[in-house]
Amino acid sequence: MVETIKGMNISRERPAASHNGYIMLLVLALVAVLAGWVVSQGFPEVGTSKAAKLGFVGLLIGSIIAFLGVAIGFFMIQPNQAAVITLFGEYRGTERREGLRWVWPWMVRKKLSARAHNIHSDKVKINDLRGNPIEIACNVVWRVQDTAQAVFDVDDYKEFVNIQIEAGLRTVGSRHPYDDMSEDDKTTLRGSADVVNRELCEELNERLHVAGIIVDEAGLTHLAYAPEIAGAMLRRQQADAVIAARKKVVIGAVSMVEDALQKLSTDGIVELDNERRAAMVSNLMVVLCGDRDAHPVINAGTLYQ
Repeated sequence: MVETIKGMNISRERPAASHNGYIMLLVLALVAVLAGWVVSQGFPEVGTSKAAKLGFVGLLIGSIIAFLGVAIGFFMIQPNQAAVITLFGEYRGTERREGLRWVWPWMVRKKLSARAHNIHSDKVKINDLRGNPIEIACNVVWRVQDTAQAVFDVDDYKEFVNIQIEAGLRTVGSRHPYDDMSEDDKTTLRGSADVVNRELCEELNERLHVAGIIVDEAGLTHLAYAPEIAGAMLRRQQADAVIAARKKVVIGAVSMVEDALQKLSTDGIVELDNERRAAMVSNLMVVLCGDRDAHPVINAGTLYQ
């Protein structure tokens, strides 16, 4: 049964039926000895029957053809390497066993690497979730998992990987804002690296599945606002940071004033009416929230004079 996706047949890798190359080396040596013996006999002398002459020529040509045929069928497989074998355009399996292997000379072998590949993408300009233009780049570690899909289901699997990396980077980058200075629990490109990298890896695996490619690792390596808005966004970040800092200072000051008033009242240090309480609150808030050092003023009279 042939699997299909979007009207396209899906290839599936299966083991190839190749032979041990070292055994075929022995066969090659025997064929070479046979050819050498035929040559050593020399061409039949004049007067020898025509059948003998034809037999000599046929044996010589046959031994040479056999020698070349056996010699052409050898190929080597290194660790983490594979060879896709086809016979007159028909897929006949993938050979992954290491060492010297042999197949019939009319079988075509296409070698490809099953090792891990590392790609650092170019910087891509995209719009984040808020519509701000940003520059983003990533590093991806990928490898061929299914050689049949890589060879037969896409035209050029390496070029396919490069294009899908850029497409996946654009998709993931547009899902989230570059940054969020609020205290809301949101995923941002700058502050949620683990989440973004995991989403990017999942997105690329989904896109490259059709080519038999698996992504082992993916992560952002460059993230910045586009040059045309970098200055404005820096000022915005600074303003957001100042507002957030002020907010924390005010909240902390209110809490400190509340504790101070409660402590004074509980310990009976001083009795404050509403007007004096308001004045103390005002003075404490000015001292705690001010940017400059406080300069205390001693009041020799009373609040009502």
